[in-house]
Amino acid sequence: MIYRYTIEDILFKKRNGLLSRFRVLLFKFLGMQLGSRNRFEKGRVRRCTQIAIGSNNAFTKGYMLWPEDAAYDGIRIQIGEKNYFNKNVMIDACGKIEIGNYNMFGPDVYITDANHSFGKEVSPSMASMQVGQTKIGNHCWIGAKAIILKDVVLGDYCVVAAGAVVTKSFPSGSLVGGVPAKLLKTL
Repeated sequence: MIYRYTIEDILFKKRNGLLSRFRVLLFKFLGMQLGSRNRFEKGRVRRCTQIAIGSNNAFTKGYMLWPEDAAYDGIRIQIGEKNYFNKNVMIDACGKIEIGNYNMFGPDVYITDANHSFGKEVSPSMASMQVGQTKIGNHCWIGAKAIILKDVVLGDYCVVAAGAVVTKSFPSGSLVGGVPAKLLKTL
């Protein structure tokens, strides 16, 4: 029985750990600002020079760190320390997205800081983006399939229910849910 666990450890944990270390080195080489002890499973990243990540963060399979694909001298995605990003989390930044420390993100969460413009006789693909900022405080829990949109600020210790669409800001200690998200309870 012990032998089986040793084989599983070598095949899965050690292999994934080595791949994660390789990704960290690659991201640093490409200009990403990275703290220590971060874990990156398989995912997609672009414009590494526009991303700054603190220490002890975990990004599970399918994550996308997606700054606007344009030259820019600043940071568009700023992530603190000790955050956990479950599978398929997408952080889509045209302006700036800031994420604090000690947060947990469920699977399939989408965070953005921009909207497409639209109107009569205007194709969304041809219209300019409405760019803003989005900020998530510390110790927040973002449920599965939640969507956090442009110009939202979530204070510390907020909980966003699974499937919620957050279109406006909420103060610290808010439990929000629904489409659009509304305050359900103050913690």
